[in-house]
Amino acid sequence: MLNKISISDLNLRGKRVFCRVDFNVPLDEDQKISDDTRIVAALPTIRHILSQGGKLILASHLGRPKGKVQAKMSLAPVAPYLSELLNVKVTMAPDCIGEQVESIVEKMEDGDVVLLENLRFHIGEEKNDPEFCAQLAKLADLYVNDAFGTAHRAHASTEGITHLLNPAAAGFLIDKELKYLGQALDEPQRPFVAILGGAKVSDKITVINQLLEKVDALLIGGGMAYTFLQAQGINIGTSLIEKDQTQLASELLNKARANNVKLLLPDDHIVAPTFDRNASATTCDNNNFPIDQMGLDIGPQTIQKYTEQLVSAATVVWNGPMGVFEFPAFANGTFKIAEALANSAAISIIGGGDSVAAVNRAGLNDKMTHISTGGGASLEFLEGKILPGIAALTNK
Repeated sequence: MLNKISISDLNLRGKRVFCRVDFNVPLDEDQKISDDTRIVAALPTIRHILSQGGKLILASHLGRPKGKVQAKMSLAPVAPYLSELLNVKVTMAPDCIGEQVESIVEKMEDGDVVLLENLRFHIGEEKNDPEFCAQLAKLADLYVNDAFGTAHRAHASTEGITHLLNPAAAGFLIDKELKYLGQALDEPQRPFVAILGGAKVSDKITVINQLLEKVDALLIGGGMAYTFLQAQGINIGTSLIEKDQTQLASELLNKARANNVKLLLPDDHIVAPTFDRNASATTCDNNNFPIDQMGLDIGPQTIQKYTEQLVSAATVVWNGPMGVFEFPAFANGTFKIAEALANSAAISIIGGGDSVAAVNRAGLNDKMTHISTGGGASLEFLEGKILPGIAALTNK
């Protein structure tokens, strides 16, 4: 997956460039963009195409309209917003396929930009329907994918179209994702430390297995830590666990020992009687866990222990929060790990929606080496899975 041609390898002048971007942005009640991170992330690729004299056709989905036109999921608010960022007129197409769209594209001149309407207004997008692929491919001469967040889906605009448009190249954003995630897995600077959080072990089984073959240390936090602790016979009160995964957790602990990987679990916790924003929080350790309380964040001793690992690390991959960081009383562990990572000299790669949200909320995004734009895609990449949207691109 790492041996793909880049947009910088292409001659774009006078060419109609179908560029798959990720403009799946949040809109407020007034249909205004409330977070432009994904739009800004695509700007280097967009500007490059325009500076090279390409005719730029931008395509994206927004939300989950399930093959039906839904006004609140229209990409129309993105066109004027992007126009301002680029200082170039962005023409909003009424659809993503059809005669009207073909007519607009036909009239394009070098340096023009057209934004197609939501791809998922058509059922053919997610079904990777050959006829829908053909209609999209009719619009362009060559293909660029810069939407890493959808690269793990074999959809019409990410996989099917590449069989009809050649060459199919990676945009700068995908180049960057492959560089940092690929380097972390193939040739990491050591010590290589992974931090995994989130609610369920079952969501991360494959990635834990994969990382236990690669890392020097694995730090576990979030709800999944309690399944591991119970597998060791530690009382965890009313903490949420996956009873059917305790045997697997034991096997993973044994695998870590066999591979000489430090697998670290929380020593202390911020606990509460209920899963509630306003629940009263107290601290306990593994030896005095109250039977009527649940763990909702890592405690100060664990923060200290994990920070010591990060200080000496050369490469760190982080996926998943340390606690229920949406609730202020249980956000400290996640934010302290973000601070430790920001202050470390390590190559820091943040992959996954909640980890990214936490880093952004802490205002530390500019202190990280790389923040992945694809939650599910980055997790599947770390699991060692083939991403169809990347595999389909033209090899160097």
